[in-house]
Amino acid sequence: MKPDIHPEYKETTIICACGAEIKTMSAAKELRVEVCSKCHPFYTGKRKFVDTAGRVEKFRLKYNLKEEKTEEEKTE
Repeated sequence: MKPDIHPEYKETTIICACGAEIKTMSAAKELRVEVCSKCHPFYTGKRKFVDTAGRVEKFRLKYNLKEEKTEEEKTE
C-alpha cells in the first residue's frame, strides 16, 4: 500500500432511525441508517405490511392520467 493516501481508520458510531447506536470502525465519523438489525422485520420476527393499494391511482393523479376504458365498458 502507498503511504499517506488512505483515509484514517477510526471508531465510528452508526445511528439508526429507531435510536439504536452501534460502535464500529470505519473511515467515516458517523453513519446514519434507516433500518438496523434491532428494528428490521427479518431480525425481529415482526411483520410490517406496506400499503400497496392505491399505487396506480396515486400515479394517475400525479400525472393527471385518465383511466382507459376496457372493451366491455365501451360497449355498455
